[in-house]
Amino acid sequence: MTTPTLQVTEGPRFTRIYGIGAARGENAVPNDDLIGPIDSSDEWIRQRTGIVTRARAGDDVNALDLSREASLEAIERSGISPDEIGVVIVATVSNMMQTPSIAARLAHEVGATPAAAFDSNAACAGYCYSVAQADALIRSGVATYALVVGAEKLSDIIDPADRSISFLLGDGAGAVIIGPSDTPGISRSLLGSDGERWQAVSMNATLQEFRRGEVPWPTLRQDGPSVFRWAVWDMAKVARQALDEAGITVEDLAAFVPHQANMRIIDEFAKQLGLPEHVVVGRDIETTGNTSAASIPLATHRLLDEHPELSGGLSLQIGFGAGLVYGAQVVRLP
Repeated sequence: MTTPTLQVTEGPRFTRIYGIGAARGENAVPNDDLIGPIDSSDEWIRQRTGIVTRARAGDDVNALDLSREASLEAIERSGISPDEIGVVIVATVSNMMQTPSIAARLAHEVGATPAAAFDSNAACAGYCYSVAQADALIRSGVATYALVVGAEKLSDIIDPADRSISFLLGDGAGAVIIGPSDTPGISRSLLGSDGERWQAVSMNATLQEFRRGEVPWPTLRQDGPSVFRWAVWDMAKVARQALDEAGITVEDLAAFVPHQANMRIIDEFAKQLGLPEHVVVGRDIETTGNTSAASIPLATHRLLDEHPELSGGLSLQIGFGAGLVYGAQVVRLP
């Protein structure tokens, strides 16, 4: 008996980003509004983080709402029709429902049904993970176009009295459309994890403990000093490896967009990489805050609005956070 051969669909050899969109929480929350519960000062927060204000959404806004706004802009800028989208991926840690995914509801709301849809939980590296997933799915022939979103409403999962991370966080979403390309627009992604250090950034309790009434609503916590050391030293090595995977050097870059964790981390990162003066560094944290999975697309959106001449240039992007996980790749800016 002859063994049948499976038919395999092949997609395009390369992909690229077509368009980008953004949505930020509508409320600008200055440091002075947060310093009471953490017994701090505006000066302390600015010196340690570089944040002056952070964007936060109102109680009636959720991560899906932010995703929709960013996605509609990305679709419009890309010039494609929503019904051409074959996969929707939302990177998030702040979906208030364990199921269904934000992605499934988002696909319906932007007109992308019956696209494949799923959420990705890789915290602050979630956007880079999702770009890698979209690139692979398109090149394997599963979809022609993908909608990738990083979306967070982190104000729902913070304790205002927590000094470790609460004052850092903001709300927002960034979205991109990825599709086929005649030339490389997304490099091979570098992804990894170090689960032994999971407690460096994590929730402070489980939902089971909350349900049993043993703890208050679980919120985010971090060990700031250890995260800082890991981000600056270990992630600089990952960034260099991502450049090697892309076959380029820092001289070839137009931009560098790291996760907006902390301005001191961003500055030290740029120093460690030895970026030349012509490379523009994405710095969105000062007025948006740390938005986890949304931070890289939000920073890229702002960078392109402020420097439209960078369109078509190469950008190194790297995300890192809870897990601990990391992801990096070089992309051609839309």
